[in-house]
Amino acid sequence: MIMNDIAETGLTLDRGPQVLLDTVGQDPTGPLSVGIAGPGGHGKTALLTELARVHQRAGITVRTTAPEPGEPVDADTLVLVDDAHLLDDARIEVLQGLAATRRHRLVVAHRPWPRSAALSELVDALRRDGQALLLTPFTREQTAAYLASTPELGSRDDLVDFVHTQTCGVPRDVERLARGLAAAETPTGAVVDPPRSVVGEFGPDLDVQPDAVRRLLLAVAAGGTLPVSMLGALLGREPAAVDDLIATTRAAGLLGADGRLAPIVRRAVTTLSATTERTAVWRRLTELQLARGGAVLPLVRSLLAVGALGDCPVPTLAAAANEALADEPAFAADLFAAATAAGRPASAEQALAAALAGHLDDALRLADRLLSTATPPDRREAAVVAATALAHRGHVGRSVELYRWSGSASALAFATVGGFATGDLSAAADPPAGDPGGEPPTLRASAARLMATGVRDSVTGSPTAALSALVQAAALLEPDGRAALLPDSPAALAALTAVHCGELEIAEQVLHRALAAGVGGPLMARRHRLLQAWILMVRGETHAAAERLATVTLDGRPLESRDLLFAAAIRMGVSRRNSDLGALKRGWGQALEAVVRHPVDLFTLLPLGELAIAGARLGDLARLEPYLLQGRALLGRLGDPPLWSVPLHWSGLHAAILTAEPAVADEHVAALLAAAGHSRYAAVVAAAAESWVEVLRGVVDPTRVEAAARGLHDTGLCWDGARLAGQAAIRTADRRAMTTLLECARALQGRPPGGHGGQTPTTGASPARAAGPTQQGLSDREYEVAELVLAGLTYREIGDRLFISAKTVEHHVARMRHRLNCANRTELLALLRTIVADRASDTAGQPWPQRTTR
Repeated sequence: MIMNDIAETGLTLDRGPQVLLDTVGQDPTGPLSVGIAGPGGHGKTALLTELARVHQRAGITVRTTAPEPGEPVDADTLVLVDDAHLLDDARIEVLQGLAATRRHRLVVAHRPWPRSAALSELVDALRRDGQALLLTPFTREQTAAYLASTPELGSRDDLVDFVHTQTCGVPRDVERLARGLAAAETPTGAVVDPPRSVVGEFGPDLDVQPDAVRRLLLAVAAGGTLPVSMLGALLGREPAAVDDLIATTRAAGLLGADGRLAPIVRRAVTTLSATTERTAVWRRLTELQLARGGAVLPLVRSLLAVGALGDCPVPTLAAAANEALADEPAFAADLFAAATAAGRPASAEQALAAALAGHLDDALRLADRLLSTATPPDRREAAVVAATALAHRGHVGRSVELYRWSGSASALAFATVGGFATGDLSAAADPPAGDPGGEPPTLRASAARLMATGVRDSVTGSPTAALSALVQAAALLEPDGRAALLPDSPAALAALTAVHCGELEIAEQVLHRALAAGVGGPLMARRHRLLQAWILMVRGETHAAAERLATVTLDGRPLESRDLLFAAAIRMGVSRRNSDLGALKRGWGQALEAVVRHPVDLFTLLPLGELAIAGARLGDLARLEPYLLQGRALLGRLGDPPLWSVPLHWSGLHAAILTAEPAVADEHVAALLAAAGHSRYAAVVAAAAESWVEVLRGVVDPTRVEAAARGLHDTGLCWDGARLAGQAAIRTADRRAMTTLLECARALQGRPPGGHGGQTPTTGASPARAAGPTQQGLSDREYEVAELVLAGLTYREIGDRLFISAKTVEHHVARMRHRLNCANRTELLALLRTIVADRASDTAGQPWPQRTTR
């Protein structure tokens, strides 16, 4: 459409009406035969008013009523007739006679419905001799143009979008809303709801409608797709009569051509209708929809929105709750609770909804009650709910008992997973043949079996087979896993296995797909996000890891014990990698509490190992030792599976380095070397561990160190790889080796090699700069300055803390940057993090005693 504005009147017109006005303006006395059709509120009256104004200004007499039969009409008079659909046949015949003479100028406006045979003949005659115009809703551009003509509003894009969306472009409603917003002195912020005064203006439009039309509007306002047969049952009319009502409502400008209500009209209908009438219509709708097996959730939402949920029948509440279960388990739990309050007995579905929503207290309370009072099928389902909730809270042994008692194939598979998690091989034994629960081989049942197979392979088979089975299980749940109640998701177990194999890309992809598909509902979403944060932390992307961690608790719910343990370990791991000693100290108490709350199991060894390193950094490792002993004992009961034991030995090595225990470190290295043949990841970690202890003993083979560091980087341990290269660089006396290793550390940290504005490391740095760190290290004062710089203090704050001037602090920093051969402050901070981290164990510059065993 081509939009234009009439400056004097504020009309906003498309091409057809504008051409008509232009033609009349050029020759007001010319022939004129026009039929104007449009629903109510689409501008028919405004256009007729403008035509009258143009003709009257030209001195032409204008008549705005239809002549009576036999009443003479002067040929010079312009006859403008509005609402011709309301005229009787006698008056329409008079207008037909005027059109037939072709001497009278005649403009007739009417709604599309009702349209009698006589009116159709009149419209056809006007079209033959002149033209027929159809008025349509405003486009967004026309809405913007209309708002721009209102100085108080202007043409802000967000305001235009709001007005156009609320009104669907109906000119009458655009005008009402614009006027109301201007009167309300709309703030510059986003508008959320129309002013009440504007909604109230729809009252007269609704009051003049027949009862059947108002009931139809209420039915449509309730939402959902309503077939004519259902509307007929609601309104007590035959299908043909329902079609007539729909046409009448559309012609009134209250119902869109697509059969929907504009948001502002829907608000007016629900707000201004009598409460008893609205409730009666919506309640009857829910009954009809339920009887035909249709969706009742949209109707129940409408009842809830106006506070009439209490009038909803109990069967409808239960049906709506089941519909909401997959996408909105918390809402489903509320609907089930409303049904229970209305007299429906508590059910396993209600406990399931609470569990999926993450409300484990409610789920456990309901499930425990059902275990003793419900029918056998509900008892089995309640047992699964209770088992799942207990698994999330660390009571895996009790969870396994309930799963095995429930007896379905899925439950027995989950029992197997739980048995391996606790090192209880009797619980992890193959389930009995057959399926006592009679569970069909659904996608969920198949995924559960694959989960059990994958976990078993991770302990007794190959990492490749384990990862493959778990990834397949995760894929099975993606199409329809939103309402799957899981003790742990196959995606989470696949990600854990992939992390233990050094396949971080696979872990990222499977977690991304699980989150996108909503597998396991809100209960599992946190688990998946925490594992994403773990991967980011391991790679050294500490800022991104902290941001991802922050998204886990946005809903305000407290974390369950397993998630709390991972969150605490991520928080401590981020602080350690940032060399933020203050944050480590502040978080240590919460981390210890998380360890105490969740018993050690196979799937929490990663956070336990990370916390062991943090405890060693803080000199408080002894408080974790009982839990580390439990972890090692668990692995022993499972036969020390390399896939799960290698990361724990890797963490143990770094804890031993920080506590300056060479003999303990050697034990971990020996264990890693013994497992090196199990997988590529185990081999890489074993080589890096051996190289690391050699570096600490002052033996730096730059080729071997760089290969080990790059191997760590390639398996996803990016931060560890850069740190190994950096530690070797500051301990070698070979200037060329130190420069090469520093370049390697920078590259593994994601910075371009060189970092000297194009200078090569061998030619751009003087021997004095290159040799400084290895010959002298950092002085005690420089270490103090470095720690405070990394903590984010300013030079003045550091000076106040150390009782030196800010200028002296600046001198220390400049000297460290020069001696460490750093091109800029960013490189200096990255290298200082590595140096300060190792300073905690007083090992920098102090070679360890040589190993006595291999």
